[in-house]
Amino acid sequence: MHTFIQTTLLILILLNPFLVIVYLVDVINKLSRPRFLSVLVRAGLISTVVFSIFAVLGDAIFARFLQADFASFQIFGGVIFLLIGIQFVFHGNSAIEGLRGESEYIAGAIAMPIMIGPGTISISVLAGQRLQSVLAVLAIIVAMVICIGVMMLLRIVHDYVRPKNEKLIERYTEIAGRITSIVIGTFAVEMIMQGLKEWLPKLGVL
Repeated sequence: MHTFIQTTLLILILLNPFLVIVYLVDVINKLSRPRFLSVLVRAGLISTVVFSIFAVLGDAIFARFLQADFASFQIFGGVIFLLIGIQFVFHGNSAIEGLRGESEYIAGAIAMPIMIGPGTISISVLAGQRLQSVLAVLAIIVAMVICIGVMMLLRIVHDYVRPKNEKLIERYTEIAGRITSIVIGTFAVEMIMQGLKEWLPKLGVL
């Protein structure tokens, strides 16, 4: 049970609903609360299915099906996250809009690359190694439900506070977005470095 709780919390930390909601401020302003919930649920379902596949199959997805090393995924995923982080530093929250389509098509775009990334996929593989397949999938589902619940609660708080303090909300999201972009960039570089550490010895460099 301790391993299950620990794994669930780790997945939730990497999903980071407080960070995701900053990315979705423009979506919050465009969509009604029921529509926003619908989009979140669909994005959550997409992400849960992907995470569950990686939890059950693990590294075999890369080694057997894709004929690629997991390090390649780490490097490519790190580059994507690094580009997102750089865009946020210079353009703020508006940068994420270019990575998504129109509102009716954003469920998949929220899932990838916001929810589905190198970190969350890596922890999904780790969950499958730590726990039995059923428990690993259950941990992913529990973490996703909590994540969506927290984001909806933050949406309600946003709707309540915004009419009275709209400028404050805008300033907070702008600052929070730029600060978190530094975290994203740092994490992205770490993912790239981890991938390179796996690849360089194979190339005889180290």
